Amino acid sequence: MMTLSRNAILLFAVALGGSPLLAADLIPMSQEQRQAMGMRTAPVVVATQSWSVAYPAQVQVPTAQLRVVSTPLSGLLESLLVAEGDAVKQGQALASILSPELLSLQRSYLQALSQLDLARSDWERDRQLLEEGIIAERRYQTTHAHYVQVRTEVEQGRQTLQLAGMDRSALKRLAEARQLSGTLTVRSPLDGVVLERIATPGQRLNALDPLYRIGRLKPLWLEIHVPLERLSQIAMGSTVRVTAPAVEGRVITIGRMVHGADQGVLVRAEVNAGAERLHPGQFIEVELASGRAGHHYRIPLGALVRQGGKAWVFVARDTGFLAMPVTIRAEESNAVVVSADLQPGDQVVMAGTAALKAAWLEGAE
Repeated sequence: MMTLSRNAILLFAVALGGSPLLAADLIPMSQEQRQAMGMRTAPVVVATQSWSVAYPAQVQVPTAQLRVVSTPLSGLLESLLVAEGDAVKQGQALASILSPELLSLQRSYLQALSQLDLARSDWERDRQLLEEGIIAERRYQTTHAHYVQVRTEVEQGRQTLQLAGMDRSALKRLAEARQLSGTLTVRSPLDGVVLERIATPGQRLNALDPLYRIGRLKPLWLEIHVPLERLSQIAMGSTVRVTAPAVEGRVITIGRMVHGADQGVLVRAEVNAGAERLHPGQFIEVELASGRAGHHYRIPLGALVRQGGKAWVFVARDTGFLAMPVTIRAEESNAVVVSADLQPGDQVVMAGTAALKAAWLEGAE
């Protein structure tokens, strides 16, 4: 942009006619003069919504989509089968553990199965004898109660082994072959991505020691820290956009708790489309949308001129520029949303405003 001296501006004001200029007066200017002053314009755009300034945010995995995979039994971690960043499927093997505790549980289960066979045989025999009137009913009831108790122990053992990681097919093989195995396979509880590997091969583990942290990465959350005074401009369901990469989401939670240190509030947004371009734990900047009704327009930040405690823009006309007052409704990163007596497609000065303002003020003196 060219720099004009005060004398040059005075001469330019005289060239405009020397008459006092009011707010709604047209500042006459030819195309040659515009070029000489380095004028550039940009169209105003109807603003159906405005965007906030950029706020810091962090990408998080929704809590319902996170799992910490732990060892159900104590033992020696023989091998880890996946690494951080790997995609896994539900039921996929993640780790192999040598567990004496598993052997003990299998042994108890097989013993209970053997006792169940015997208890069932005794119960069926006594039922037949009762029907023939050979034994008392009390003896039959005792035999039946023992059968029910052993059956309950078998079911308890089956569920314990299932919790330890043995599926139905493995339990069936164990019951048929009666062969013990101390190798425990830990499997993924969901489709997702390994976010963190916690354990190390060769490590001795206690029951419930963590092995991996796994998450399903669609959708993702954006946890945004918003100043309390800006909270009234945010509504549930409103749009949120990430400045880089270009991703949009929607507000699903507006927090109630104000952080004492900086008087900020947590706003949470959910991202579906484009979630694969974000990474859990990533720090980003986001802009929040607010709806606008009436004559609201988006203009370049450089088009705004301040004078006399008011905001103004210079609107291009065929024979010059019109100084028009505007009311600022929202300040965005690179633009301003204003209400004014503008029309869609109006051109406002975005470069050369300083020289034009000086000429305008000199002419008004």
